[in-house]
Amino acid sequence: MQTLYKALVTVILAATALSLSAQSSYELNTGWKTVGIKSITDQGELISDPAYPLIGWQPAIVPGTVLTTQIANKTVPDPFFGMNNKLIPDIYNTGKDYYTYWFAKDFKEAIPANGNQVYLNLRGVNYSCNVFLNGHQLNVKLHQGMFLRQSYNVTKWLAKSGNNRLAIIVYPPNPVGNPNGGQGGDGTIARNVSIQYTPGWDWIQPIRDRNTGIWDKVTIEKTAGIRIIDPHVITLVPGVRQPGGPQKPATIQVSAQLKNDGAKTISGFLRYTLDGKLVSMKVTLKAGEVADVSLPDYSLKKPRLWWPNGYGPQNLYQLKLQFVSAANKVSDQKNIEVGVRQLTTEWNAKASGHQVNVNGQRVFIKGGNWIISDELLRFSKKRYDAEVRFHRDMNLNLIRVWGGALTERPEFYEACDKYGLLVFQDMWGSGDANGRWEDKTKLDDQKGRRKYPDDHDLYLRSVEDQVKMLRNYASLAIWCGGNEITQPDDILAAVRDTILPKLDNTRWFVDFSNSLDMGKNDKGINGDGPYGIQPLSYFWATKTYPFNSEVGSVGVGDIESLKRIIPEANLIAPEYNPVTRREKVDSVWKYHTYIGYENYVNKYGKVKDVRDWAEKAQLVNYDQYRALMEGFSSHMWDWYTGTIIWKTQNPWSAMRGQMYDYYLDPNACLYGLHSGSEPVHIMYNPVDSAVSIVNNTFSKLKNVTATVKIYTISGDAKLVTRLAKELPASGVTNLLSIRREIAAAATEKGAFLALRLTDADKRTISDNVYWLADKKGEYSGLNEMPASKLTITAKRLSKGKIAVILVNPNAAPVAFFNRVSLIDPKAGERVLPTFYSDNYVSVLPGEQKTVVVDYDVPVTSPKIAVRGWNMKERMVSVR
Repeated sequence: MQTLYKALVTVILAATALSLSAQSSYELNTGWKTVGIKSITDQGELISDPAYPLIGWQPAIVPGTVLTTQIANKTVPDPFFGMNNKLIPDIYNTGKDYYTYWFAKDFKEAIPANGNQVYLNLRGVNYSCNVFLNGHQLNVKLHQGMFLRQSYNVTKWLAKSGNNRLAIIVYPPNPVGNPNGGQGGDGTIARNVSIQYTPGWDWIQPIRDRNTGIWDKVTIEKTAGIRIIDPHVITLVPGVRQPGGPQKPATIQVSAQLKNDGAKTISGFLRYTLDGKLVSMKVTLKAGEVADVSLPDYSLKKPRLWWPNGYGPQNLYQLKLQFVSAANKVSDQKNIEVGVRQLTTEWNAKASGHQVNVNGQRVFIKGGNWIISDELLRFSKKRYDAEVRFHRDMNLNLIRVWGGALTERPEFYEACDKYGLLVFQDMWGSGDANGRWEDKTKLDDQKGRRKYPDDHDLYLRSVEDQVKMLRNYASLAIWCGGNEITQPDDILAAVRDTILPKLDNTRWFVDFSNSLDMGKNDKGINGDGPYGIQPLSYFWATKTYPFNSEVGSVGVGDIESLKRIIPEANLIAPEYNPVTRREKVDSVWKYHTYIGYENYVNKYGKVKDVRDWAEKAQLVNYDQYRALMEGFSSHMWDWYTGTIIWKTQNPWSAMRGQMYDYYLDPNACLYGLHSGSEPVHIMYNPVDSAVSIVNNTFSKLKNVTATVKIYTISGDAKLVTRLAKELPASGVTNLLSIRREIAAAATEKGAFLALRLTDADKRTISDNVYWLADKKGEYSGLNEMPASKLTITAKRLSKGKIAVILVNPNAAPVAFFNRVSLIDPKAGERVLPTFYSDNYVSVLPGEQKTVVVDYDVPVTSPKIAVRGWNMKERMVSVR
């Protein structure tokens, strides 16, 4: 019987493959043209006629915005460089018509036969639009809302010749907001259901067109009579699971809305295949009927589970959902990637905060706040993949999508599924614009802003639509009502009590990002911060909030990064005044929202020039983020259930809070975090001089050995201790205090502290090198280090993968803080993006380290550059 069943499935799948031509989808992403409404007075019915001449129209970027098109056509300068953004007219001053544009696209699509249907889908327009096809307006009334999809059955409007024209007029948000220097400008941008930071924030300058345009995909979709709409897949994984070993069954629940757009009754089967198994249900729909259909629950045997990064693999299944007619013709098909996991939350009484559980196991949240990939909405699957991969490489397990921005495109969540980053998804709103406090920069008073947005019904319809679009992603873990504030009471009640219970009842809903539901401190309050640079001891000794949604620091890149955005004349290092305790900062740096390093750079010696300043800033960067995550992890399940860094990336060329710059060039923040966030990590507490190990996995670790050494500046080593320990799962183990040894090392020059954790086979689990200040709290000894004797070889492992071997001979000084870069010799620049298994590495005397370089950018004969604190940059060829 089992053999017969398998044979039947094979036959069905083969028949399906033969009939897939009945449905298909493609994107309209090239060949668009555009013109401003000030240049044209004709109406959409005429413009959308394929015979209408598009004389004087310019090439357009779709998906994109008016401003991305202007930049591509070189009618405005690159706003990411220098002060160029100030040269672009702002919509608040020009009026909305200046950025109101027509977009037109000619495409071929024949009128279908045999009752087949053709749909036009728009995944996102900012802010309102009218849509025309071949002389007909498709929308009955003006479409509004940045986060509301559109879908039109265009079958009857297709041209008999097969030559069609789509024309869309796009209007900016209304109001556009005054960019007066406030968070979200004067706040009125929040009266729309739109992105809020476009009039400016403390980390970004105003976006001049307020992102007006067709910002998301436009597709043509073809089906037979029955269309599948917004399918929903739920996975239930009962009990407490481990990543390895055989698994008990998981339950798969699949449902979808079906619509019969044909002229007659259609019978057939809604069915899906998963892991080679077929689940099917017979369905009959009358002409014009819409029905919600739930397939029988399916018990998936021996499931391959999906886990967050650092806890287990990110297994993904391919689920093929189809409606097949009685004649075995595929009417419509949706391909869904499914991660089998179950998310729950519970209150952790000891930490006084909520904890997140995945597959029954508690997960200590190590997250980053995400704004948006590109302020100009120039998104791509490849860029999303690179940015989320960087977060994986930081050893983080969550990304919070901040509420002043947007719900991201599906490609972002696909990358999070792939790399194991849970998503904390804010809805659209912020305390700044939506009235959490009084603010003189705002046009309306606090009471007035608490009523934003103007159209509550549009907001709720947009929430429903986004939930339906995103609810199948395994990574999506938390819905949040807004950033630092709840939405108006009627919106909050509808989302919490109606929309989410109906459409997505398997995830935690938090009313706002620092809600008491997330946690409360000893005083019974919740909040976020601190922001900006801190003494390293702060993160270990100061208790903040149990589930801290925002805590952050600095993030300026090195000299190569600075040159991409700062004109040469403005490459001037900040000067710290110890009397006023303020920095003197160049005006272009200020415009790019530089956040101060205070006196921390000067602890490494007098700054020679901007290059020297940037190199020393990387030492500060590394230390700040390593200490941040170490400090929070040291109090795991005691003070904290998680923390989320503010912030890990920037959508433009900002000079703060970022692990890599806009151009995807990582700085030392990324690798300090990579170290401090290791799943199993040996670390040093600067407050009490204790060495401890955090085990962030679900399993005990037996027969591990901790080695503690102190090195002088010249490289002489002293073994403090070597200990064998057993590490409990999901906990912190205190090893010993080395206060006496550290006090002895804190001489006039400082020292290095080398901590290493190895397993029973002497393989390194965690390797952590600290540079210790002298008794004045400065790093004077680093400026007296002997020159590095490092040898460098680079060996190609495979296409796009290189091993860089760094060898430090015996009796040599520590080869300190070496940055590895992949170089395009023709351009003389770094290859971006490039992914390094580690970077800013220190190699101890008599040891070696290997950095694996991974890239997929075409480059001929790449070279490897390495520069260190005590070594000038050297370039080597790849063997």
